[in-house]
Amino acid sequence: MTTIQFHYIHHSAFTFSDGKTTLLFDPYLEGNPEGLTAGDIKADYIFISHAHGDHLGDAYEIAKRNDALIISTAEIAHDAETHGCRAHAMHLGGTFAFPFGRVRITPAFHGSGIAGGHACGFIVRLAGKVIYFAGDTSLFGDMKLLGELEKIDYALLPIGDNFTMGPDDAVIAAKFLGARNVIPIHYSTWPIIAQDPQAFKAKAEAETASKVLTIAPGSTVELD
Repeated sequence: MTTIQFHYIHHSAFTFSDGKTTLLFDPYLEGNPEGLTAGDIKADYIFISHAHGDHLGDAYEIAKRNDALIISTAEIAHDAETHGCRAHAMHLGGTFAFPFGRVRITPAFHGSGIAGGHACGFIVRLAGKVIYFAGDTSLFGDMKLLGELEKIDYALLPIGDNFTMGPDDAVIAAKFLGARNVIPIHYSTWPIIAQDPQAFKAKAEAETASKVLTIAPGSTVELD
């Protein structure tokens, strides 16, 4: 059975790796518990859900250091190219087959952080696993459709509330998606989004068929 390695940096920043290819998501590093800087991060592809500073983060510097390909909406991809990065532009509803696997761009209901843009999420196939990163979003009914379109192994859902959906709505999202596993993210970075991941885990596992993996920032785990 193929396993993949998940490293939770903090907030909505994390990596997935199959040992050959490393995918980096929303690399906001400020305040991360390991003290990682852009120079410490290795990645082959960088996914950016939207251009708010706590998601775009150090993406452009990391991309240039690693010659990594940025994958994002057209507006962010074009901005990345003006900063000297390689980028692949996509948009909502689009899919594309990269060397590591297919990517689908999903809606996310949130600000874009860039003129003319739209926040997004990603469904990514890596080493036979299907990973859904919801990005910063509210609960929305078409999560049911995403769960029908893709058999999701790991759904990374924000639970912080205030800026995104909170724990109760994230439980409904897990139910809509039918994901095998859920990983809560985007919480407790600041007091305004403080949440108890164990309380979310208890509620989600009681009310859905998903297993909830609560992974501490700074941790690396093997996922099967």
